[in-house]
Amino acid sequence: MELKKEDISQEVFDLYDDYAHNKMDRKEFLQKLSLYAVGAITLPALLSFISPNYIDSILVDANDPRLNSEFITYDSPKGGGEIKALLSIPKDAKNKLPGIIVVHENRGLNPYIEDVGRRAALESFITLAPDALSPLGGYPGNDDEGRSMQRKRNQKEMLEDFIAAYDYLKNHKDCTGNVGVVGFCFGGWISNMMAVRIPELGAAVPYYGRQPESEDAAKIKAPLLLQYGELDKRVNEGWPDFETVLKENNIEHTAHFYPNVNHGFHNNTTPRFDKAAADLSWKRTITFFNKHLKE
Repeated sequence: MELKKEDISQEVFDLYDDYAHNKMDRKEFLQKLSLYAVGAITLPALLSFISPNYIDSILVDANDPRLNSEFITYDSPKGGGEIKALLSIPKDAKNKLPGIIVVHENRGLNPYIEDVGRRAALESFITLAPDALSPLGGYPGNDDEGRSMQRKRNQKEMLEDFIAAYDYLKNHKDCTGNVGVVGFCFGGWISNMMAVRIPELGAAVPYYGRQPESEDAAKIKAPLLLQYGELDKRVNEGWPDFETVLKENNIEHTAHFYPNVNHGFHNNTTPRFDKAAADLSWKRTITFFNKHLKE
């Protein structure tokens, strides 16, 4: 039986979200997931269905002839050693381009985020997608191990690594110095916090990211485009307080709540993906960056 999104109850997506965000270990996750394996839906089939499929989901090939994409390294301020990052530059660029930092979820620089970096570069930006797992050896090749590794790193130290990525890209010879950030899940929180920490940040687009504390949020200078999934109750509960601070401090922001979609709706490698919401949100993201980084 080939599973389809409509065959799966919302409780399964919520369960996966809890597991993906470290609220339970794999054993407990599988035990609870097995309760939804009924009839023709087996546990292996259910597990396979909700797991990422990177092989069939890449939109921009790693060797796309329109791009110069290569891995570079820069110093990790707090983690020790170097951070590996995917740098992508359009080959047809005749002048310097504005930059975008692309921040991964809570599992390191996996193929999906690399792909997002290349997608953004094709919109005439120079992009940098760092791997915060670099001090531990880098993304291990699967998300389960990636999540386990990322839990070993301090979030504040990882934030410093992404701020260093901003500095690297801003000073790159092919960059205009106008740099924004887009991030997903953990990367959404990083995007918010980069807006807190970097007064000259050109723009920030956090996708379903945890919001800063109110005292920090009041420091934001960069314009924000906030992308949320309507069904993502865990993240969305922090929005009202965040919105209040943004309004009280006259911080430029636009928030979109995409109806009937889950956390992770932009990630086209899992069944939480919603093509309509992902396409619309990405169109808005590029339009936002064009406005604030190019004009």
